[in-house]
Amino acid sequence: MTSQLDTVFAALADPTRRAILTMLLEDDMAVTDVAEPFAMSLAAISKHLGILTRAGLISQEKRGRVKWCKLEPDALRDASIWMQSFGQFEAVHLDAFERFLEAELPAGPEPD
Repeated sequence: MTSQLDTVFAALADPTRRAILTMLLEDDMAVTDVAEPFAMSLAAISKHLGILTRAGLISQEKRGRVKWCKLEPDALRDASIWMQSFGQFEAVHLDAFERFLEAELPAGPEPD
C-alpha cells in the first residue's frame, strides 16, 4: 500500500494534475478538452494524464477516434484514510508556534 500511496501523492503534487482532476469532477472529458485551458502542448498534457492513470486517479478509454478521461474517485480512498489518521492530533496553531520560537531561540544577527 505504501508504494501506491507514494504514487498517488506524487501525482497529486503537481498543480496541473490537480487542476485536471478538478476539471474531471464535473464529467468525463476528451483529452483535447482537458488540454484546452493549459498553455502547454498536447504531448505534455498526455504525460500528465499518463501519471494520473498510473496512479489510478483517472482512467482513459478510446471511444471512436476520441480518447476520453474519467475520474476514478475510489483511488483516493487509501490516501484519504491515511490522511484521516492524523486527524486525531490537535491542529498546530502557527501563530502560537511562531511566538514560542521567538521566545526560545536567540535572535540572529541583524541583516545589513
